Amino acid sequence: MKLKLGIPKGSLQESTIRIFKKAGFDIRVSERSYIPYIDDPDIDPLMLRAQEMSEYVENGTLDCGITGNDWIMEKGSSVVKVSELIYAKRGMQPVRWVLAVPAGSRIKSAKDLKGKRIATELVSVTKKYLKRKKIQAEVDFSWGATEVKANMELVDAIVELTETGSSLKANNLKIIDTICTSTTQLIANRKAYKDKRKREKIDNIALLLKGAILAENKVGLKMNVSKKDLKRVLSILPAMKRPTISSLSQEGWVDVDTILDESTVKNIIPKLKKAGAQGIVEYPLNKVIY
Repeated sequence: MKLKLGIPKGSLQESTIRIFKKAGFDIRVSERSYIPYIDDPDIDPLMLRAQEMSEYVENGTLDCGITGNDWIMEKGSSVVKVSELIYAKRGMQPVRWVLAVPAGSRIKSAKDLKGKRIATELVSVTKKYLKRKKIQAEVDFSWGATEVKANMELVDAIVELTETGSSLKANNLKIIDTICTSTTQLIANRKAYKDKRKREKIDNIALLLKGAILAENKVGLKMNVSKKDLKRVLSILPAMKRPTISSLSQEGWVDVDTILDESTVKNIIPKLKKAGAQGIVEYPLNKVIY
């Protein structure tokens, strides 16, 4: 029995396919097809918008899929959140849905929205936010170009997705509150996740994806060190775990192998060289799994 896997189409597509590839799965997408190729005979992939993913996972059309936690909340879907996938590059970093108004608006806080109109794609979550705040306001679904609607005075405020807020600022909008934050999730259908074979496959995918994400900003570093310099070299290395130390054929020398943040390498290598390390090799990693 094959596993039906949902791949998000749109903003998460590129980063999802990239991290799957790093995890060992080759996914190829045709522009005219919603059924991509994957080099795993046990998986049937399907491309869907992230906004729809949790619905199709919940009703069993898909066994599992990748989507944002915001869309799970919006749909109120009862799915299993198998793994949070926070990936700092290109599309999988945590994001915010924020309440924003034109820079010159008299609206200074959420309480000023009483009787006003708000445009957003995240209607249900926004209504729950207003209910918690005990604010009565009209929430309209926005089909797109949400940032423009406030400045054109079509609505009084918007709730929009942002990573840094720079796009909102460029559109002369100011943020007055955060509605919610969201991260990318691997989710599963409850019935499918109770199936032993499917659960094992889903868990294995989660393991490999998290390993690939963890490896993304790290590198391996190996070097030859004389035993007399070993203590000094080890004191420089900020290893995730204790470095692997192996004896070399040349007496009095060892091989030291470790993993560290890529951003620290340029500062550490000169120190290692000065401390006596030789034959220093930096290499990329595909996966790091504890």
